[in-house]
Amino acid sequence: MLNENIIRQLAEIVGPENLSVASVDRLTHSFDATQQRFLPDVVLHPGCTEEISRILRLANREKIPVIPRGAGSGFTGGSLAIHGGIILVLTRMNRILEIDTDNLIAVVEPGVVTGDLQRAVERLGLFYPPDPASKDFSTLGGNIAECAGGPRCIKYGVTRDYVLGLTVVTPTGSVIHTGGRTIKNVVGYDLTRLFVGAEGTLGVVTRITLRLLPKPEARKTMLVTFDSIDGAARAVSAIIRGKIIPTTLEFMDASAIACVRKAASLNLPEACQAVLIIEVDGDADHLDAQAERVLDIIAPLGVLETRIAATAEQSEALWQVRRAISPSLRQLNPHKFNEDIVVPRSQVPEMIRALEEISKRYAVPIINFGHAGDGNIHVNVMVDLNLPDMETTVKEVLHEIFRTTVAMNGSISGEHGIGTAKAPFITLELTPETLEVMAAIKLALDPNNIMNPGKIFPSSPITHLSRATDPSTP
Repeated sequence: MLNENIIRQLAEIVGPENLSVASVDRLTHSFDATQQRFLPDVVLHPGCTEEISRILRLANREKIPVIPRGAGSGFTGGSLAIHGGIILVLTRMNRILEIDTDNLIAVVEPGVVTGDLQRAVERLGLFYPPDPASKDFSTLGGNIAECAGGPRCIKYGVTRDYVLGLTVVTPTGSVIHTGGRTIKNVVGYDLTRLFVGAEGTLGVVTRITLRLLPKPEARKTMLVTFDSIDGAARAVSAIIRGKIIPTTLEFMDASAIACVRKAASLNLPEACQAVLIIEVDGDADHLDAQAERVLDIIAPLGVLETRIAATAEQSEALWQVRRAISPSLRQLNPHKFNEDIVVPRSQVPEMIRALEEISKRYAVPIINFGHAGDGNIHVNVMVDLNLPDMETTVKEVLHEIFRTTVAMNGSISGEHGIGTAKAPFITLELTPETLEVMAAIKLALDPNNIMNPGKIFPSSPITHLSRATDPSTP
């Protein structure tokens, strides 16, 4: 525990009402979606950049770990106080400071909920595309820490593609400004992109300048069933070769379809082995022709049935097929390991077959779905960790999944980050030389290693597995 003098100084910075050492507050900020638990020593709710700067100067001097935290909804342990210290909750800093309709820019604080920003800009005819499944509760600061993606990234890109500038408090308490308000900016190193995806290990983001787009006039949703995963994958490539970039290309494989069938009365063909949810957006006058072109392209690839939404309500009904997966996982086993691997999209069928083989070999259910357009597969390993030797089995299964992913020129994380959960596996993808460069950057900015220590780097691997008992999945 921190001594009384440190607690007193922190209270002077943020105010006593924004500091807590109470057991209940420490406990509620001790876990994330991984369901691991690490108690912090103190929970702080700062209200401005200056307060955070003073906190970090004190923490750096006293060598106290500082862990930035938004909604705490991450899947890899990035907001956990694994070495104790200060949980820095940024949800008080939740203002949309500016929406500039002339320059298509928004300036926000890190505690703004992503969905709230989307709704605010859409009321003005604008559009913020990144759409993680957690958008209605995750914060923009957390999205930046993990470089969040979502279904729309095939057409619109991920969080880093919309961050123009940042205000950041470094681990030593200095306040720096990166980027700016213009799309073109090549003055010095691109520090903005360095902080996006750094998982809070290099500093605390306190202000964000985001790029916006005009809101698309309309969208059209299609649900297509296939007789094989190969046909669905070939359909994805064929659509893109046809010079059409859909807004979303979501897929479900046979394992996900079987799981949904048991939990919901969804009318899918018996021979269905894969589902694509295809969505296009743009000018209303052109959408029908674009949708017809998509269906013409994929028709020879084992299509069983096509459904096209004519209204927003029908579109929502089609998406319910995809959303039915997460609740259906509860029927399998109580504990879930939700991984977000990425492979080149042409290799999705090969990866799915490899996952099926791993599932059979280790006798554990593995349910797969995700973003077919960019090869991002959400792999859900469903187990009961109360069974003998199951923790060892899961470690072996995850190692096999990640090893196979990298062998296919893929990545072990597309949008969830590394945190603690994937740190033991990072050397499968990054060479020692690459990690040394990353460590040198970390050391230069954070000489006392106070900023979210124990994350990303494999030098402090966790010794136990997470028990994610809530099977909700992005």
